[in-house]
Amino acid sequence: MTLHSERDKRVEFVALLAAFALFLSTVEYMIPKPIPFMRIGLANLPLIIALPLLSKKEYWLLALLKVLGQGLVTGTLFSYIGLFSLVGTVASALVMRVLFFSFKNSITFLGVSIGGAMASNIAQLELARLFLFGSSVKFIAPPFLVAGLITSVVLGLFANKFKERSLWYKEKLL
Repeated sequence: MTLHSERDKRVEFVALLAAFALFLSTVEYMIPKPIPFMRIGLANLPLIIALPLLSKKEYWLLALLKVLGQGLVTGTLFSYIGLFSLVGTVASALVMRVLFFSFKNSITFLGVSIGGAMASNIAQLELARLFLFGSSVKFIAPPFLVAGLITSVVLGLFANKFKERSLWYKEKLL
């Protein structure tokens, strides 16, 4: 096997995970949102499960493709909602990587998911404070953070089960 073909396989794998994020983003787009920039975070699932599978560069490419895909699906790529998505994804991906690699032997995808969701939510709330709501952001913060906590627990538990049960995933870990 040549080096070039191994590189092609890595690119194809990132593309597969990005397509999965795009699919989940499309599903999530159909779910009503009480606040315009509030999302369940389904499209973060590929970012969570990719942590042990991708290099740093591949991981950040996946995060960027997730944001671009979401922006294209929702038509918000060049809007303030696109900015919220970018900032939330960067904060989430950064915290998830730091948590995963700093506590690799003692953290599960549940903890990673919660940390990523809280980082994303806090970053988005700060943007909302700066650009939209001012000090009134304190009124949307509690339900926003609680919703993020609940959805991140569900996603984290799902990611843990997927890791345990998926033969495809176990093969990729080798």
